[in-house]
Amino acid sequence: MNTNYNTLIFAGIIPARFASTRFPGKPLADILGKPMIQHVYEKSQKVFDIVYVATDDKRIFDTVVNFGGNVVMTSAMHKSGTDRCAEAVDIIQHQLNKTIDVVVNIQGDEPFIAEEQLKTIKKLFADSETMIATLVKPFTDNEDIFNENSPKVVVSKANEAMYFSRSPIPFIRGSEKEKWQKQFVFFKHIGLYAYRANILKQLAMLPQGNLENAESLEQLRWLESGYKIKVAQTDIENYAIDTPDDLIKIVRCN
Repeated sequence: MNTNYNTLIFAGIIPARFASTRFPGKPLADILGKPMIQHVYEKSQKVFDIVYVATDDKRIFDTVVNFGGNVVMTSAMHKSGTDRCAEAVDIIQHQLNKTIDVVVNIQGDEPFIAEEQLKTIKKLFADSETMIATLVKPFTDNEDIFNENSPKVVVSKANEAMYFSRSPIPFIRGSEKEKWQKQFVFFKHIGLYAYRANILKQLAMLPQGNLENAESLEQLRWLESGYKIKVAQTDIENYAIDTPDDLIKIVRCN
């Protein structure tokens, strides 16, 4: 494994599926004259020398080719973006005849992801001990820490994730729940991941664990199996798009 940060080869991989219960064809949705996936791709290109879309759909594949992007076709059987990235990196390394050191899994439904966030997660690999990396953001006063669709995370003094949950963590004993956010800084998880390439291959082989089955959070499988997740904090808001209404609102705001 390459341990010199300045010579590490990073690859940004954008998993993209056409199927979506609430927003079919989401990666191809038009945003200001470009498909959503192109916005994500162009943001990623500003930070990483190697950027690929990984998909199982010919419509997405053809769209990426048409705007001049790199794309690989992967299996339709993958249950997560992590698994799709693991297959994609093998294909890409073979195509380029080049060894990739770190894979950054970039959500295909966040067209307004900040370049600074991609740089922040990249810097975490200056520490040669970093296996997996992700970002967290403090909840603001007007955000609901009890929203189960916004996973929470507690972080150690070593800036490593201790646990992720759909419930607010930690529990503030002896206090009314309405007052919790005034008494403690809760962190929400930003769904951006990066992995050493050799670690990614190991993660893709792990069976689901009890914690993941309970909370439906993939990253708990990694913690339960003994992997460490390095964390950096961001103050930049992310805007994931889950429905057509989300798209309309976010385009208006940006």
